[in-house]
Amino acid sequence: MDGNTAPADWKIGVDIGGTFMDFCALDTRSGRIASLKVLTTPDDPGVELLTGLDLLDEREGLDPGAVTRFVHGTTVGINTILQRKGARLALITNQGFEDVIELARLGMPEMYSLFCHRAEPLIPRDRVFGIPVRLHADGSEPMAPTPEIVHDAVRQAQEAGADGIVVSFLHSWRNGAQEATVKAMIEAEAPDLFVFTSSEVWPVIREYERSSTAILNGYVHPRVAGYLSALEDRLAARGVPARALLTKSNGGLMSAHQGRRDCVSMLLSGTASGVMGAAWLARQAGESHVLTLDIGGTSADFALIVDGEVQFGTDERIGDFPLHIPSVSVSSIAIGGGSIASVDSHGVLRVGPDSAGSSPGPACYGRGGTAPTVTDAMAVCGWLGQAEMAYGQLSIDRDLARDAVARIAGPMGRSVEETAQAILDIAVSELFVEVEKLGSRAGVDLRDYTLMPFGGGGPMLGAFLARELGMTRVLAPRTPGVVSALGGLVADMRGDFLRTVFTDLDATAPRQLCAAFAELQNEGDAWLKAQGHAGEAQVRLSADMRYAGQSYEIETALEPDWLSDPARLATAFHETHRRIYDFDDPAGAIEIVNLRLSAIGVTPKPDFAEAITTTAHATPARQVQVHLNGARHIPLFERADLVAGATFDGPAVVCQEDTTLAIPEGARAHVDRRLNIHLEFAE
Repeated sequence: MDGNTAPADWKIGVDIGGTFMDFCALDTRSGRIASLKVLTTPDDPGVELLTGLDLLDEREGLDPGAVTRFVHGTTVGINTILQRKGARLALITNQGFEDVIELARLGMPEMYSLFCHRAEPLIPRDRVFGIPVRLHADGSEPMAPTPEIVHDAVRQAQEAGADGIVVSFLHSWRNGAQEATVKAMIEAEAPDLFVFTSSEVWPVIREYERSSTAILNGYVHPRVAGYLSALEDRLAARGVPARALLTKSNGGLMSAHQGRRDCVSMLLSGTASGVMGAAWLARQAGESHVLTLDIGGTSADFALIVDGEVQFGTDERIGDFPLHIPSVSVSSIAIGGGSIASVDSHGVLRVGPDSAGSSPGPACYGRGGTAPTVTDAMAVCGWLGQAEMAYGQLSIDRDLARDAVARIAGPMGRSVEETAQAILDIAVSELFVEVEKLGSRAGVDLRDYTLMPFGGGGPMLGAFLARELGMTRVLAPRTPGVVSALGGLVADMRGDFLRTVFTDLDATAPRQLCAAFAELQNEGDAWLKAQGHAGEAQVRLSADMRYAGQSYEIETALEPDWLSDPARLATAFHETHRRIYDFDDPAGAIEIVNLRLSAIGVTPKPDFAEAITTTAHATPARQVQVHLNGARHIPLFERADLVAGATFDGPAVVCQEDTTLAIPEGARAHVDRRLNIHLEFAE
């Protein structure tokens, strides 16, 4: 059956941010990508989904009944934590250990600040109930729970107004049966309460990490479950047959059904999806070392892609709280297109962290906003407002932007244009500081990397940031405004599983490691089957290892057939330790704390055709006036008019429906065969 007569088949990726919901729809018959942005509706999350589907039907002829894959990234979970609007939880733990979540790790967020304080825990001390139960470190049970003590704890939780209960006991990483028993008693006693145990959420050693992860999961559960139920209802009402899939913090996918219980795995879904989409585009463009920059309405997220691979970690933070599950390593700062500029009591100009969001949004949107934002500054300087934005949903009112910036320009004794430029300079400098920290932590020279800006605001500021960092290459993908939505279309199904083994790496270790690997592999196979995946599957294995006497571990990539060879495992750890710390101890004793397995269900990837290359110098659509060290006229290019092989020089503006690419002076631009724009600065 040829491409013209094949039945319609659409795959849709959707990502919701602070200002827009992004759509990336792939017509598998032609390989064509249709993209769209719809303003979010904070008061009723999910309504914008229906608006987007209707617009895709109207503009692209998308038949909802022909959607065979629907992938969604959402910020509902993370926003619930940041806004502290989650469930009213109670914690049942061991008697004598009621202060575990308040003690945490005794560290302060800013160790050198005299005014620093730790955030209030999500469960206050008066809703933490200790009961007389105990497990030994070997998993044996010297003190079992009784219905009477559980009944008393549940009664106190109900009197405290709890919506749900988290159960976390010492050593449950070794044996989760005690927690499971208490959970069953609670469900029988109070079926109106939802219950999570630490061993079912993430059975890792160390009680604080295990408890806090389970608490995050329970805290967001009601809102996430409600959102996902509404999502599936709305898709069904539109006649979409595809089962909803969700992007996860680890860059993979899971079913919406799984997401109702495994809420903690999707807290960073949007940011992770963006990095996965960027990594796929970078490989397509032949770039192996990339710094990604995703700027939305409220924040900027950045990550490193090394040798074409996304970097992962287990110590990300959600606002004030650590997240210990495997996640794409992303750093964030509260600088976005909606970040509000203000003058403090000392007359100092500041940008962020407050944001105008989507309602009312930047002043130039004409939706009632009056505070000056980064977007307003871009409009005042002339980079924005030269063409339609957001697929015709927004038109930039530069007069409103000038009025907003003028409110702080007057007291500062500067012109509106000078103040707008200062706002942009401060935003770039704030980004500079955080990106430099990322490079230092990773031990890399960012000048060896290519910057890939995406999101609605990334292309506006990205090239200016690259120039300040001394980076000489910038890659602007074809549709940078919807890269996070595209990330959902190129992501694989991925489930992460862990078994704490806590063993010395000696001749007795292989038996325990092989047994744990077999259990993890069975869990992974069952998980992929439950997600409905029946295609190609892969396994990635690693272990948390350390030298004896060290307090914390480093994750070491392994191959399954190494588990029976202690010498090969030791070599892998020594090499990893030396790569990270430039030191290893070949004679040192080694401990293995956790064995980790990722079960990956490989999904089909889109195949974008390459365009025919020309050697023409691009012709601008027109000249526009910008404020760039004074007023001047620069060329404006329409992205749709730029063909493969076209070249041009900065300063310039490239307009397209999903974003605007601002190109500073000194940049040389060329368009590759996949219609990406490459910028090069002289060293």
